[in-house]
Amino acid sequence: MRDRQDLQFAAVIAGCGILVGLVYQFQLWTFRPDGYSALSERLAYWDFTNLWSGGRLAVEGRVDAIFDVEAYRLALRGWFGSGLPDQEWSYPPSILLIGVPLSILPLPLAYGLWTAATLACLYLVLRNLQLPAIVTLALLFSPAAVMNSIFGQNGALTAALLIGTLLLLPHRPVLAGILAGLLTIKPHLGLLLPFCFLAAGQYRAIVAAILTTVMLVGLTGLFFGFDVWLGFFKETGPLMQKIMEAEYPQPYHKNALTAFILGRWLGFGIAGAYILQALVSLLAIIASVRIWRPQFVMDNRLRALLTGVLAILATPYAYSYDAIPYCLAVACFFLADRRLPRWPIAVAYLWPLFLHVLNGQGIGIGILPLAIFAGVMIRLAILDDRSAKAGSSVNIALSKAS
Repeated sequence: MRDRQDLQFAAVIAGCGILVGLVYQFQLWTFRPDGYSALSERLAYWDFTNLWSGGRLAVEGRVDAIFDVEAYRLALRGWFGSGLPDQEWSYPPSILLIGVPLSILPLPLAYGLWTAATLACLYLVLRNLQLPAIVTLALLFSPAAVMNSIFGQNGALTAALLIGTLLLLPHRPVLAGILAGLLTIKPHLGLLLPFCFLAAGQYRAIVAAILTTVMLVGLTGLFFGFDVWLGFFKETGPLMQKIMEAEYPQPYHKNALTAFILGRWLGFGIAGAYILQALVSLLAIIASVRIWRPQFVMDNRLRALLTGVLAILATPYAYSYDAIPYCLAVACFFLADRRLPRWPIAVAYLWPLFLHVLNGQGIGIGILPLAIFAGVMIRLAILDDRSAKAGSSVNIALSKAS
């Protein structure tokens, strides 16, 4: 448990993050003469525009346009103005099951509902951490959550699904598997889950995840035609790969935090960057398997949060708005473990708000704070596990009194 001074320090840091977020929001909703945001240089709804537009194209019977880059951009410019910068559809077709009902609403109303609903999902998961109400509220507006709202992205929803899966896994494996199946709307964030399920011996979770995924694929095909999956694998997947592999730096690299981007900054070619990413992904898998073995002694809430960080490290496609599990982990480990120093943790917590500054200068080190934090916490967790098995006192747990 942290003392009063530590908690006051944490409150100040959390407040600073929220204040910076408010400044960003003010800039986002300040418009240029052409009607686009001064911050994003496009619609203030930013990436949510894609989810809404994809849904609307599906409603209009033009779902094929989602997988035709030029037709997709032409449709968006027809709705939002000829000056709209290039945008691409980047999601599996199953997310249309969300996008279609949202697209029935006017864009501003849909954006507000989307933001509120995804934060509500995140709140339901945070309640399972059994933190004081004021801490839970602060974490809803963590730096990564702020960036997620600015981008109009799905990071709050995917964080809820990922962390919810891991929190439920030991006690409610079937529900955990269902949430894991739903996470296939952004599948690269769930790369570690099969390894966690196997390490924990939770085979019912695996079956539930497979059945949920099959159901999503079936429902998507039933409503929109199974050709949408062919379009996804033939068009969307290769397009996203091409964008990721573009020469570094690009404007959209500003918020990236992956080993792949670190490799490009270090001067590696595409193959070298993939090798670096593969090594980091392998280490994340090994660490996840280690901490999810039944005999490993660790507070399950902290295990779930740490795995959330490892899940971000494991994918070559992650941005600041995907880092909500990381911010949650940094805050909760600070509350639970007095060995963690104040200022390094403060920098780590606020990192998603500022990584675009260095990336914007072509310095692609966005992944380093996440990797360092995960490495330190894995080491401490292993030491604590050994101490507990040796009969030594270990009291590193996330309690409501923290």
